[in-house]
Amino acid sequence: MEAPDIMDELRERTARAARTWRPGAEVVGIRPLTGGTSSLTFTAEMRGVPEQHRTLVLKVAPPGLPPVRNRDVLRQARVMRALAGSPGVVVPPVLFEDAGDGVDVPPFLAMGFVPGECAEPVLADTRDPAGFVEVRARALDAAAVLAALHRVDPAGAGLGDEPVVAPEDEIDRWSRAFATVPEDLQGDYLGCARALRDTVPLALPPVVNHGDYRLGNTLCADGRVASVIDWEIWSVGDPRVDVAWLTFFTDEARHPAAPSDQPSGMPGARELLDAYAAAGGPELPDLTWFDALTRFKEAGATALLIKRARRTGVVLPGLARMAPALPGLLEQARGLVGA
Repeated sequence: MEAPDIMDELRERTARAARTWRPGAEVVGIRPLTGGTSSLTFTAEMRGVPEQHRTLVLKVAPPGLPPVRNRDVLRQARVMRALAGSPGVVVPPVLFEDAGDGVDVPPFLAMGFVPGECAEPVLADTRDPAGFVEVRARALDAAAVLAALHRVDPAGAGLGDEPVVAPEDEIDRWSRAFATVPEDLQGDYLGCARALRDTVPLALPPVVNHGDYRLGNTLCADGRVASVIDWEIWSVGDPRVDVAWLTFFTDEARHPAAPSDQPSGMPGARELLDAYAAAGGPELPDLTWFDALTRFKEAGATALLIKRARRTGVVLPGLARMAPALPGLLEQARGLVGA
């Protein structure tokens, strides 16, 4: 199906679904947004709806592929609906959705548009000290929002039927990812996976995890997180998975995709952990093991992205920097668990 056909069909489907939410709602126009790699994102300009919803955001599963795993936009809608209104948690309002019809008519969800800036300071090409106060405030608030997310009882939020993802499951997931990528992107992932399995700590009580929690997956304004976005890989599991991921995107962690070693304005891991604890986050024993898991996960997830980028013939600079760094991430992981 050509792009104009996709847009025309999406406009018609959005208009039908919107009327189940607000009778009389009309779609004035739809245009694409840049977004993630697992779904398509559009804005829809509306008429006949409340002022705050004149602009909506549509997330559409990619046509031609089963809408499962990170492409399951209706599952993303489910968690955002479940979390809406939880104290301290900020998510886009889910307004309506459409289940689609097979792989050629993919499902979509419609969310309220939340104004804000989406930026990952340590991966930014420019470092402006004038913005460091804002970066610091956003990061500390993000730690507090994460604590609020982890205070949500999954069963109480209606997510009690979700399978609990244990730390061992995380190892298995990213091991499967490594097995699908070219050999030059694999490194010694098998040895790293064994080292992680040999040292797995006891799991903490399960919480709702975002799965990719960092400033780059939030919308921020005035030093605060206005909304947490991109819920493609959320799960119910150990809170240290999210916490260690957040602290990996600090200057001191030296993320291999960072284009510069100059300061970004991000507070250090200790400050983020203190902000998380002050906001009511649980105690986090054995966090170093999850720092190791984070590096294993980052290497596996990035290897998948590079594999897909090579297929298109367009490998962006950040991914190009990551390719030779993947074996080093695995070695870091093994060192953190003493292997």
